[in-house]
Amino acid sequence: MSWNEPGRGNRDPWGGSGNQGPPDLDEVVKKLRGKFGGLFGGRGSGSGGDEESGSGGGMGSAGIGIIVGIVGLVWLASGIYIIDEGFRGVELRFGAYTRTTTPGPHWHPPYPIGSVERVNVEQRRVAEIGYQSTSGDRTQKVAREALMLTQDENIVDVRLAVQYQVSDPRQFRFNFRDPDDTLKDVAESALREVVGKRRLDFVLTEGRTEVAQETRRVLTETLDRYEAGLEVVSVDIQDVQPPEQVQGAFEDAIMAREDEQRKINQANAYRNEVLPRAHGEAARIREEAEGYRQQVVALAEGESARFMALLQEYDRAPEVTRERLYLDAMAEIMGRSSKVMIDSASGDPLLYLPLDRLRGGAEQRRSNEGASNDLDSDVLNRRLGTGMDQPSRRSADRSRGDLRSRGGN
Repeated sequence: MSWNEPGRGNRDPWGGSGNQGPPDLDEVVKKLRGKFGGLFGGRGSGSGGDEESGSGGGMGSAGIGIIVGIVGLVWLASGIYIIDEGFRGVELRFGAYTRTTTPGPHWHPPYPIGSVERVNVEQRRVAEIGYQSTSGDRTQKVAREALMLTQDENIVDVRLAVQYQVSDPRQFRFNFRDPDDTLKDVAESALREVVGKRRLDFVLTEGRTEVAQETRRVLTETLDRYEAGLEVVSVDIQDVQPPEQVQGAFEDAIMAREDEQRKINQANAYRNEVLPRAHGEAARIREEAEGYRQQVVALAEGESARFMALLQEYDRAPEVTRERLYLDAMAEIMGRSSKVMIDSASGDPLLYLPLDRLRGGAEQRRSNEGASNDLDSDVLNRRLGTGMDQPSRRSADRSRGDLRSRGGN
């Protein structure tokens, strides 16, 4: 039912009756001032005089000052902040960098004069190149980033993971709009540069570690030159594969390469087995030859020295030396003979056969019989032929002939 409906007595919406109009705004303001003055010790407004009103107004100004002071203290206290462990605080004053704070309590001019931004400097961030992690442990290939050109104009699929963290909060906050995307772009560029300088076979086989190390070096130098405030912790190659379109051909090539390497390993093993044996055999032959050489030289030198000593004795006493040489030669010859000649009283030769020696060495004597005769001749010629005059030589030949005739009988 509306307020001016017939039968309700011409009432207005402000609760009055009759022809009463809306309330005066001055009255409303006075009532509000009176209420606030009462809060701070004033008597309020009403029928009081000018003096009372002035006293109430003085007490209201003091209350406002107290409120302003409390608000100021709260505003100043709002500038207190605490930096957690592993973070750094970047203080700003009117949007400009002021300082970097370490973990612990600090204060800065409150808003809107100053502000602080917290930067995590211990968090390990990861930049994925060539792939993207999805739910769980699954990954999704990003062909635009993964496919790269090698030095020999082949295409290879490389997936790289870069772990990094913030090293300088000021540079990280102000030098780049998006430092994480910048690092990813720089890492991709460095990887393409390194892969482009190497052949496909090297990248697919033994060159993974070298490619990762070289990529980290180029990435670190570029970030330092850009002053990005980021530090590279590790660079790891997740996977290196040829493109899917030629995967089968590359598998055949890899199998052929493995067979080649297996053959090479077998050949190296055989070489390592044969060469040491051959070297040892050659060393043994050299040592034997050296020993034989030293033996022959020593024998020759000994024979020469002995001959010179005999020559000196022969020059002093030719007859005695000749007789001595003859006796020595006969003793040497007879010492190797298995037959012993004994002169009997009747003058007939008696042959003595040593049965013990005949039983054990009959065959050896037969094989050495021809060599003994030749050796006997050589010994007589060597010992009797040198330094003898013609009559003495004829006497020695005659004695040798008698000896052989006795042995034949």
